[in-house]
Amino acid sequence: MSQQQPAPANSTSASVKDDGRDGRLSFRNFAETQLRKEFKAEAMKKCDLQVGAFAECIKEQGLWAPFRCKEFQKDVNECMAVYNSEERFELFKKEHQDEIDSKPYVQAGR
Repeated sequence: MSQQQPAPANSTSASVKDDGRDGRLSFRNFAETQLRKEFKAEAMKKCDLQVGAFAECIKEQGLWAPFRCKEFQKDVNECMAVYNSEERFELFKKEHQDEIDSKPYVQAGR
C-alpha cells in the first residue's frame, strides 16, 4: 500500500485559482492587483489584534461561532474598513506609483 503525502499548504485550490486568474490579467491590471495584495496584507497586519481575537473566539465557540462571535467579527470589519478602504488604497497606489511604472511589462502594456 502506498501512502499519499499531504499536499503542501501553498497548493490549495484557492491559490491555484488565484494564480490562474493573475495570468489572465492585463499587464497594468496585474501590477495593480499585486499592489492590492500587498496593501491588503498590510491592512491585515494592522488589524492583527482584532483578527486574532476573532480567530480565538471561533476556536473556542466552534459551531456557535456565528452567533457568539459577532462582536469580534464587527471589530475586524471596522478595522478593515479603516485600513482597507478604497481611499487608502488610492493613496497607497500613489505612494508606490514608481514601482508600477518601473515594471517593464507595465510600460509595454500601456
